[in-house]
Amino acid sequence: MQLHPDLDAFLALVEAGIQSGRQQPMHRKSVHQARADYEAAAPMLDLPPDDLAERRALEIPTRDGARIGARLYAPAPLDAAAPQPVLLYFHGGGYCVGSLDSHDTLCSALAARTPCCVLAVDYRLAPEHRFPTAFEDAADAYDWLLQHGSALGLATDRLAVGGDSAGGTLAAALALRAREAARSPCLQLLLYPCTSAHQDGDSHRRFATGYLLEGETLQWMFGHTLNGDHERQDWRFAPLQATDVSGAAPALVVIGDHDPLLDEGMAYAEKLRQAGVPVQLDIHPGMVHDFLRLGMVVAEADQARTAIAARLAAAMR
Repeated sequence: MQLHPDLDAFLALVEAGIQSGRQQPMHRKSVHQARADYEAAAPMLDLPPDDLAERRALEIPTRDGARIGARLYAPAPLDAAAPQPVLLYFHGGGYCVGSLDSHDTLCSALAARTPCCVLAVDYRLAPEHRFPTAFEDAADAYDWLLQHGSALGLATDRLAVGGDSAGGTLAAALALRAREAARSPCLQLLLYPCTSAHQDGDSHRRFATGYLLEGETLQWMFGHTLNGDHERQDWRFAPLQATDVSGAAPALVVIGDHDPLLDEGMAYAEKLRQAGVPVQLDIHPGMVHDFLRLGMVVAEADQARTAIAARLAAAMR
């Protein structure tokens, strides 16, 4: 299918800005500038967040003594006597950019429409905190949630993990680690996840430029994240490298058909299937990477969020 016309027009404006010199692709910016621009763009590209009963700022301790921020979205008032199911969520941004604020609309939509609580984690970013810090923060957040969730009014027996892009990688890797935990998630929600050690597939070549996520930007991100190329083989960075994925939580994999990560998302879905893990793969025609945060650009973004929430609700019953 061809690129959605609304996205085509949007990407043409982006390209015109680059050609005129008014804008630069992320890989030509400093990390500081990339973060600032990413945050500034989020509210302009997406719809306002859904209304919720409560948003609560939290802090989560990590294994090295640091405390990371988190935001708890609650569709109904939090009550330990009436626990609500919960999605532990990790934002995208290639481990270098992104925040609780940049993904506020996406998280609030999932919370309101499932309905379930969403605990979004502000894991530490590279290059200040290189691999595997983001994964370790994710694992510490998962363990903390299992220990303290019930006191907050969260039903940890109806717990899902999820994320988009690099956050989807964290969720996939966490689902593999959680096989050994006392309680495995009911679903891994993988929104256009990075799963491959190397970005050399056909979709990477076809959509390397002009489709929002640039091939050079991916390498810029991973260059800031990894301590060396040998870490590309680590399943915590590239879940496709895991020798055994059996026993992982059922998966919902969502990706656009004009996303450079298309092939690796499909490959990971197939790897899970081959290992006996239930998988639903949703490929959205005409969509690019990160389309779920483009509600002001394309109506399908908001429609897809509602459909994802319905699948999440079914898993949490």
